Amino acid sequence: MARAATLGNGNILVGLDYRGQVRDFYYPFVGHANHVSGASGNYVHRLGVFVDDKISWLDEESWDVTVGADPETVTGSVVAINTKLGITLKSIDVVHNEENIFLRSFTLTNDKKTKREITLFISQQFRISESRRGDTGFYDPRVGAIIHYKGTDTFLVNAFNGDKQFTEYNIGLFGIEGREGTYHDAVDGVLEKNPVEHGSVDSVIGMSVNLASGGTSDFSYWIVCGANISETHKLNQLVLEETPEALVRTTEKYWKAWISKDARDLSLLSKPLQTLYTRSLTTIRVHTDNRGGIIASSDTDMLHHGRDTYSYVWPRDAAIIAHSLDLNGYSDATKQFFSFMAKRLEPDGYLMHKYRSDGTLGSSWHPWMIDGRPELPIQEDESALVLYMLWQHYALVKDLEFIESLYNDFIEPVANFMSEFMVGETGLPEATYDLWEEKFGTHTYTASAVYGALLAASSFANLLGKEEPARTYSAVAQRIQSSIMSQLYDEETGMFIKCLRAYDDRDVEYDKTVDISSFFGPIYFGVIDIDDERVERAIKVIEARLRVQASSAGYMRYENDNYYTLQDAGSPNPWVITTLWVAQYHIMKAKNIDELKPAYDLLEWTCSHATAGGVLSEQMHPHTREHLSTSPLIWSHAEFVITADAYIKKYQELIV
Repeated sequence: MARAATLGNGNILVGLDYRGQVRDFYYPFVGHANHVSGASGNYVHRLGVFVDDKISWLDEESWDVTVGADPETVTGSVVAINTKLGITLKSIDVVHNEENIFLRSFTLTNDKKTKREITLFISQQFRISESRRGDTGFYDPRVGAIIHYKGTDTFLVNAFNGDKQFTEYNIGLFGIEGREGTYHDAVDGVLEKNPVEHGSVDSVIGMSVNLASGGTSDFSYWIVCGANISETHKLNQLVLEETPEALVRTTEKYWKAWISKDARDLSLLSKPLQTLYTRSLTTIRVHTDNRGGIIASSDTDMLHHGRDTYSYVWPRDAAIIAHSLDLNGYSDATKQFFSFMAKRLEPDGYLMHKYRSDGTLGSSWHPWMIDGRPELPIQEDESALVLYMLWQHYALVKDLEFIESLYNDFIEPVANFMSEFMVGETGLPEATYDLWEEKFGTHTYTASAVYGALLAASSFANLLGKEEPARTYSAVAQRIQSSIMSQLYDEETGMFIKCLRAYDDRDVEYDKTVDISSFFGPIYFGVIDIDDERVERAIKVIEARLRVQASSAGYMRYENDNYYTLQDAGSPNPWVITTLWVAQYHIMKAKNIDELKPAYDLLEWTCSHATAGGVLSEQMHPHTREHLSTSPLIWSHAEFVITADAYIKKYQELIV
């Protein structure tokens, strides 16, 4: 189940599903350890109501649940209505902007015409550090709260109804010894109050109120996180002293100030586009760790190669995401990212496939041996994109001292690696994996990214008075450009080819699959002029062969793409990223306002595929528009921001 809302502060990231339940709880690094779902299973913090001698959990079909998010405050909202039970449950949800506190403010309404006793139940299923072994949960009478802990990860759970603290609770086992979950203890409305358990531990709390017809009652619930029990005690006391209501207000004020820090004039966009723009920025920030890592997604229900997730820092994705933040004035966060990446650089000057947000190496399916030969298991465009976007960062911020601090340890080693990691006969980069992480070879997109990165390195070297390296990087870049044009363009198809691969014992093999990255890479990184007649030919090929012919008429990645393609669809899926690349082409190409319309239409297309809470996925079903793969995908949000920003700037340029 994709995420309906994501909340966070750079240390905590909480994901709510479409039933208003907690599915993800990352701490203390965004995207690292998920203490709810994690890699080992699909667990949940449930919400339930006991009334008229029956328990009903919000994941049951009898509940009509709407989950939203305020685009300007990183505040989640849940409205759950059960007409059969005559109950409405609402919540306002935040992660405090400064302290490691997750707050939920509930309002329970009795919609029946009779007075009734109603109990709100909340369960917690923690898998601390993504393992069911060695957890402890206990009721702490010193503070009247439940604590779950293992090692340095400690979580305190507390709740109040007005000034009355919860007293109903139970702590038990789940997922082992035939135990499905302690939340089942709520079936009769009474909890057993077992005070401690260890192993695979869950807990449930309950609070009862008597409500007249139409009556309402408010509940405050929070989870505080710390390195030990005493630290969580202090944070719990802070909540009590400051009050949950005040902490929610200050968090909302912080995010409103954050979003208006360098407020863009978005008046050229429709109101829905403006809302998605601001929501995209807050979603991006929630997925940005305070120490610099930017993860691709927090949605752990999307399992990838070998039952893995997208909750890693891909240098390519993260560089593009960082650029979207730079465009909106959030250079403090992007400087952290570039410093984070510089520390990850291998001694020979390249970045690996992906990383965890704590800085350690992430999992990978790229082998070190291919056809019996040792090969680097990298995607060279990732190293190139970080360097290229670092130049875009400098062009916007002009922070020369920061650039100088990165030159010896990052800029120069990456540029030297790219200058040397070349095939002498072709003048193209050595083979690596493509940006889609599937094919090994020399790809048009990768070669274009390396070209752009080497020009950036030359500019950095010139900036710092290093004339000889500047000339070297520029010369290598020019040779790559010439080789792309002479060896990777195919007159027959009217496209740059996807990739080539040279073998020791036979001729070069060409992969002429029509791939949208082979169209976008050369124009984005400036290998070819946007007005070149070969670009004109290529866009016609893209329209004819990669435009999805269905109700969701976006653009696929490449012909016969089968990643998450459903058998009954009859077509590969449209992707947000690739559709927005086509929009960016129209923006670059436009010579008058009318020629910007196709780009605006594709921005509207993107917005129409977002959820009510402003969530963009990676791809969609071509007919039903159902979100497929991971959701949210932060790269999708970043490309939307980048495209909308480019549209506004080009429009303003054309009307002058």
